[in-house]
Amino acid sequence: MEQLIRDKIRQVKKGDQSAFEDVIALYQDKIYRHCFRMIGNTHEAEDIAQEAFIRAYVNIQSFDDRRKFSTWLYRIATNLTIDHIRKRKPDYYLDDKIKGTEGLDMYSQLTSRDPSPGEQVESQELQRSIHQEILRLPPKYRSIIILRYLEEFSLQEISDTLDIPLGTVKTRIHRGREALRRKLRYV
Repeated sequence: MEQLIRDKIRQVKKGDQSAFEDVIALYQDKIYRHCFRMIGNTHEAEDIAQEAFIRAYVNIQSFDDRRKFSTWLYRIATNLTIDHIRKRKPDYYLDDKIKGTEGLDMYSQLTSRDPSPGEQVESQELQRSIHQEILRLPPKYRSIIILRYLEEFSLQEISDTLDIPLGTVKTRIHRGREALRRKLRYV
């Protein structure tokens, strides 16, 4: 068999195209199966196997006769298949069912923009800590901070509500925030 291949390759190198048809007939099933095992798709394996034979034919002059032709041909097919796998885009669809699960599709694998339960708990704990520290502020700062940041009153509304000058409102907000910042710096 090996001598037959060597003779055919010599004929091909001399320009006998029909000799290469014999080479293809000898290896086409093996190369196709090899590609199919690597890629798992019939049509793609056929295309790659065909491309491997074309490449072998085009580059036949560079083949070293002292080496085994089948090894060279398999290397061409393997490299083409690997290149094809690298270039192949994934063909996943969000509606596809996930194998091994009941009723789960790819949508269920998407991350949610909603905070996770852990993040929700952390947020609630932070809010609770802030509320506790606001309650510990002196009353003149506590009322200002509550009106401004929890009730979202404007400075003028606070001034009118507490019947104090606008400048005093600004000063108390600044001092109340500073006091709160000092208390919350370790939270």
